[in-house]
Amino acid sequence: MSSELEQPSIKDQFEQLMQDNNLAALRSFLDDQNISDVADLIYDNPDEEAQIIANMAINRAAAVFKILDVSRQKQIVQELSSFKTAELLNELPADDRTDFLEELPKNVIRDLIKLLNADERKITLAMLGYPEDSIGRLMTPDYVYVYPFNTIEQVLHTIRKVAKNTETIDVIYVVNRKGELLDDLRIRDIILASPETRIEDLMDERVIALHANDDQEHATEIFKMNNRVALPVTDNNDILLGIVTIDDMLWVTNEEFSEDIQKIGGTEALDEPYLDTPLFKLIRKRAGWLIVLFLSELLTATAMAYFNDEIAKATVLAMFIPLIMSSGGNSGSQASTLVIQAMAVGDISIMDWWRVMRREILSGLLLGAILGVIGFTRICIWHYLMQYGVIEDLYKEHWFLIAVSVGISLIGVVLWGTLTGSMLPIILKRLGADPAVSSAPFVATLVDVTGIVIYFSIAYFFLKGVLL
Repeated sequence: MSSELEQPSIKDQFEQLMQDNNLAALRSFLDDQNISDVADLIYDNPDEEAQIIANMAINRAAAVFKILDVSRQKQIVQELSSFKTAELLNELPADDRTDFLEELPKNVIRDLIKLLNADERKITLAMLGYPEDSIGRLMTPDYVYVYPFNTIEQVLHTIRKVAKNTETIDVIYVVNRKGELLDDLRIRDIILASPETRIEDLMDERVIALHANDDQEHATEIFKMNNRVALPVTDNNDILLGIVTIDDMLWVTNEEFSEDIQKIGGTEALDEPYLDTPLFKLIRKRAGWLIVLFLSELLTATAMAYFNDEIAKATVLAMFIPLIMSSGGNSGSQASTLVIQAMAVGDISIMDWWRVMRREILSGLLLGAILGVIGFTRICIWHYLMQYGVIEDLYKEHWFLIAVSVGISLIGVVLWGTLTGSMLPIILKRLGADPAVSSAPFVATLVDVTGIVIYFSIAYFFLKGVLL
């Protein structure tokens, strides 16, 4: 088929409409595209991002806006007129609007809240009043609720009347006259019931609810364990305040995952995408941990200075210092990463510390033995080649004791590394700290220092009176 018949790409069509300055056609074109495609247009055309949002139907604009990066959202709001900003913020779901506002300076939040209508302003202020990273910040007050005495026919009428403005109708919530949550019902149960059936006949009162002050990470575990698309949120008196949907939990999971990965890598968590983070802010986020790790590594120099006499007497031992340090650090980093990941997904808890330690003791011994045998064999092969004059004789007549020292040191250092890497996250969790801060670089630095002590202590034991 001729290339002349090929359909122009969305980007090409957009650029042509922008050149023609045909706003009516542009609006129709943007409203006909998938939301994700419009988001891609915004990322590809940063100079026209505000114009794209301004030339869409407001409900479509809000749908696109809420899936954009925070940095892009901030830029768009700065460029939009006050009228269009007010329209956009009022159209956004309450939870998405709160997510956006909490990323802004307080003076900016104050100015934007003034643009909201009375009802939306009241809802937003209430949600911003909950602790940061709490479920209260994520919930939406738009849901369908009914009473136990309602019939299915009445419920369906209620759904038709109010569901248009709700985030989901997959679950219908049952409350009493006080607003206390009694139960939740799946929409399929309501659709399949006969019209005259009362809601109380379908209730089993086995409702699962979140508290407004619950941590968001805790909520993700509840969602995962119960396979729900939405969960109700209540206060201390079981009054139904709102609901949290699975898309909010997916966002939280992604944010927490990104934060943990950055911490594991030895840096503070970034609050925005990497390329949108100002250079000096990026340096500040990274410098703190680098300074801590550098100061920690100074302890390694101190440890080596303590064994300076041993190194002077047997310089051959210094050849294996990088080998010993890297092996212990690598094993500790492996264990730390595995345990942090297992804790993050709920595979293990603080109560499992002994099971973890027992596994890591066995793992450390076996892994250390594997590396120890390799190190021992390497020295033996080197000595064999030296006998035939292939390479320079470094170990002389003490090659066997040096090989034993290195082999056993590797077992000890790898065992210590796995124990340190696995137990440190659990200890931090027990103390109420974030396990991710026991990052791989931090564990590696800690094991470096102790690895030097282990190595020279074992070497001194075997080589005392011989080389030392």
